[in-house]
Amino acid sequence: MKKETILIIDDDESMRDSCSLILTKDGFHTESAEDGIQGLEKIKTIKPALVLIDLKMPGISGFEVLEQIQLIDPDIIPVVITGYATVESAVEAMKKGAYDFLPKPFTPQELRIIIRRGLERKKLIQEAETLRHEKKLVEENFITMVTHQLRSPLIAILQYFEVILGGMVGVIQAEQKEMISKAKERLESLLELINDWLDIARMTSGSIVEKRQPMSLQEILKKLVEFIQPAAEENKITIHLQPPVGQDSVMGDPESLEQAFTNLITNAVKYNRPRGSITVSVREEESDVMVTIADTGVGIPKENLPFIFDQFYRVQRTENQKTKGSGLGLTITKKIVDAHEGSIDVSSENGKGSLFTVRLPKAKPQHNPSE
Repeated sequence: MKKETILIIDDDESMRDSCSLILTKDGFHTESAEDGIQGLEKIKTIKPALVLIDLKMPGISGFEVLEQIQLIDPDIIPVVITGYATVESAVEAMKKGAYDFLPKPFTPQELRIIIRRGLERKKLIQEAETLRHEKKLVEENFITMVTHQLRSPLIAILQYFEVILGGMVGVIQAEQKEMISKAKERLESLLELINDWLDIARMTSGSIVEKRQPMSLQEILKKLVEFIQPAAEENKITIHLQPPVGQDSVMGDPESLEQAFTNLITNAVKYNRPRGSITVSVREEESDVMVTIADTGVGIPKENLPFIFDQFYRVQRTENQKTKGSGLGLTITKKIVDAHEGSIDVSSENGKGSLFTVRLPKAKPQHNPSE
């Protein structure tokens, strides 16, 4: 079994020797340095598990060593040992990354306790990092598996159904056509659910934030309203897009924000009343751009409002109000808004419509080098 390496940085030779003797007897490998510069060089070379650091040394101080350790390897556990222990120095050391603080003089047992605690901390950090790595691999494998082993075959089956229903392989009876149509609808619902799962898995990776750029919310909303208008007109629902008030530019990922606002406007159509209306507006606030989507629909009962952004949560509807869906649309919308460092709120009353409000940080003015 590999011995843990502990580095002792102290200008007092007797302190270095005594700590080394105690720790060597306990089965550790020890290294020592008489000042901060020598200590930092050894840290870069041997990468110890834990470092004991004296605050008062010639040359660079222990505080400077603490700051440098964070840059070299933040997983190293630094423990401060000093004969000038004060509350202020302890607080300052903790701010600069020290795990613990041991005032001189200390007993061998006190040293053993703090070393053991520090190494347990390091073990927990390593285990957490391993779990994060394994979780990432599981997510990546999940996306691959769902995409290739579930989604692709479903799309192929749907295409076969479309060929059969289109009469391209011969005439089918009315009863057969009805059964195939129902099966096709179920497959489409399952495919929608899989697509939503994939969206959530991708969002968890943080890829949305990486693709942000300055963009106009009004332009996105105008395109979406034009796209959704035919579905709204089928139910004689009118969508009003108000002119923007002030700046409408935010830092965002166009594709994901389109998805978020599509979910909100589509829901406003689904849960509206025949001959109802939807009003979409964009307004500049102090540091945000606010988008509101108000509808004259069936509304959301007060007791359901705290849960509507939860995964798979569906508001209980009457038979006449039920619509198809995965129950993930609002969850995805909130994840997208959160990834953009924004917020989403809803106010609603059963039978009196809903108002969704999205706030996103304004895009900062772009610097022109030629100016």
